[in-house]
Amino acid sequence: MIIFLRCAFTFVLVTMLCATSWASYQCPIWKTPQALVTHPWFIATLFDCYFGFLTFYVWLAYKETSNVARIAWLIAILLLGNIAMSSYMLLTLFRLPTSATIDQVLLRAKK
Repeated sequence: MIIFLRCAFTFVLVTMLCATSWASYQCPIWKTPQALVTHPWFIATLFDCYFGFLTFYVWLAYKETSNVARIAWLIAILLLGNIAMSSYMLLTLFRLPTSATIDQVLLRAKK
């Protein structure tokens, strides 16, 4: 399971980096057309996206014990979205042995 998750989150990270790089070369984000930014579906999708980010962050805040790490990851997620989220998951997954259980992925490490 750990190997599958490593592959899945590597795919997400690489895909997001490629898509973001491609989009940046096509059109800078600050030149997004006004008609798009004010479109109701764009706004609804943005809310959906950021509520997803915050849902992931609640779990991350539970797992992390350092307030500095919690704040840093919140900023990273709000600025970078799935790039930050997949990076966090890869850091988490590569700290675990390939024989780790899903409990070890999802739950806070016992001290």
